Amino acid sequence: MQRIELLCTRCPRGCLLRVTATGSRVAVEGNECPVGEKHGAEEALNPRRTVSTTVRIIGARLPRLPVRTSEPVLKNRVRDVVAALKNIAVEAPVKAGQVILKNVADTGVDIIAERDMERA
Repeated sequence: MQRIELLCTRCPRGCLLRVTATGSRVAVEGNECPVGEKHGAEEALNPRRTVSTTVRIIGARLPRLPVRTSEPVLKNRVRDVVAALKNIAVEAPVKAGQVILKNVADTGVDIIAERDMERA
């Protein structure tokens, strides 16, 4: 049996969730809406995170380009994603939403640009 307490971040209420997981069965307490119950269950059984960071950009006014994963990745793969981006450099110009790296760290998730960057 696994017990965790976490703050629900799915709405502005910020409910303190108490989650008990036994195998694939999950009980969530403290939620004030169904979204909190779903969030608590996901965190107990299959925690995922959206990774936001920066990569080098060549030929732009700024030296770093903000990027993120196109979808959340398994929490235990976040370090792999960040490590895969360590030596990435892209050439300006770049458009927001443009895929920078496909299938980062064999997660099935792409890295996308978060903003436009024109060539300097």
